[in-house]
Amino acid sequence: MRRLRRCKIVATLGPACADPTILSALFNAGADVFRVNMSHTSHEGMREWIKKIRALEVEFARPVAILLDLQGPKLRIGAFKDDAVHLVKGAQFVLDSDPAPGDINRVHLPHPEILSALKPGHTLLINDGQVRLHVIEATPQRAVAIVDVGGKISNRKGVSLPDTEIPVSSMTEKDIADLEAGLAEGVDWVAASFVQRADDVAEVKKMTAGRALVMSKIEKPQAISRLEEIYEISDGVMVARGDLGVEMPLEKVPGLQKRMTRLGRRYGKPVVVATQMLESMISAPVPTRAEVSDVATAVFEGADAIMLSAESAAGQYPVEAVATMNRIAEEVEYDLYYRSIINAQRAAPEATGADAIAIATRDVAETLDLKAIVAWTSSGSTASRIARERPEPPILALTPSPDTARRLAIVWGVHAVVAKDADDIDDMVHRACTLSGTEGFAAPGDRIIIVAGVPFGTPGATNMFRIAYLAPGSTAG
Repeated sequence: MRRLRRCKIVATLGPACADPTILSALFNAGADVFRVNMSHTSHEGMREWIKKIRALEVEFARPVAILLDLQGPKLRIGAFKDDAVHLVKGAQFVLDSDPAPGDINRVHLPHPEILSALKPGHTLLINDGQVRLHVIEATPQRAVAIVDVGGKISNRKGVSLPDTEIPVSSMTEKDIADLEAGLAEGVDWVAASFVQRADDVAEVKKMTAGRALVMSKIEKPQAISRLEEIYEISDGVMVARGDLGVEMPLEKVPGLQKRMTRLGRRYGKPVVVATQMLESMISAPVPTRAEVSDVATAVFEGADAIMLSAESAAGQYPVEAVATMNRIAEEVEYDLYYRSIINAQRAAPEATGADAIAIATRDVAETLDLKAIVAWTSSGSTASRIARERPEPPILALTPSPDTARRLAIVWGVHAVVAKDADDIDDMVHRACTLSGTEGFAAPGDRIIIVAGVPFGTPGATNMFRIAYLAPGSTAG
């Protein structure tokens, strides 16, 4: 099941793909990672999804990553006497600590941490930004606001605060329970929602304790001002464009997407571009031309992965959506300008042996037109560092760890295979040549480059590479 593209595809699970045959079709169409959205999934439902995905691995003999997406805090207003009100521009409206049902003048805000953090001038967005207010007075018990953009708001609609840093953990009791349940089932990645600062990520990483990698969802303006410190501690990043576009001016989101994609390349951390990529395919068999361009832009930028949400989870055409995304990515990567754009984004290397080896590997592989880069990797760091360089030849990662193979499923250009660790140099070369042949990366007479760390099995010890030749008439070199 070798993919003919480097960019990976994440498909969200839901009612549209509950049938195991549809799940298999999604994988065949191009899905590399499956996302379990805990905003809409029970623990029992999550366990069923994981069981199906692990069965899929056996069926196709390929590692498949599972991304557990935590819900995060849900900030909502209270209820109204008449279920809804219509706010008029210029009117005064109060959000307070009084649990009584609201009316045209006020509503309960059951979040004392928000009332304590609000200040005059701060913006309040209700119902995904459809109603906008700004605060003119604030105390720990009530906030008086003026309506800037009016509209209807009903019971328990969501509230967003683009100017306000809320002093709460990004992990709710539900998130903690969901995380523990997911870790017990062996999920590979955990997406942390509502990240505002590096401490939020550190909290999740402490709970995972290495049992899964942590991906920070960038959806809050407060995170944008701290991107570098968040990238430092995260294992990966998701550009959550939907929520980001609610809390920030829409016109800023494309530039932020480029910035975050390139920053991920600099740090060697996978970046997933998400939300509304093929939104029209929820109800239509083909996307709009604008959506095709949107997906293509993410691929041109060198994103590690592109994600489908409702398109695959609840849409009428889940398999077609994955197949369409697959075709777009393949076409972009064959485009005349793709390689020059990718090469122009190369980041300065760190002064480490692993980075030096990764850069040398890329240069040698491209100069000699080698068929593949074979990376022996225990933790996945060797393959990830090479992927950071976005080499032209494909990357075949050989690892003794099924967990590592699954985690690498989201990394740009990496085709991971579970294989026993090498015994010595000769064994390393022999099996790298054999597997590059059987996995379809090279044929007898071709050359490959092999990267490893000696002593074998030592995480992060990338310190050597070797050019090998697949002898004619065999798959061993």
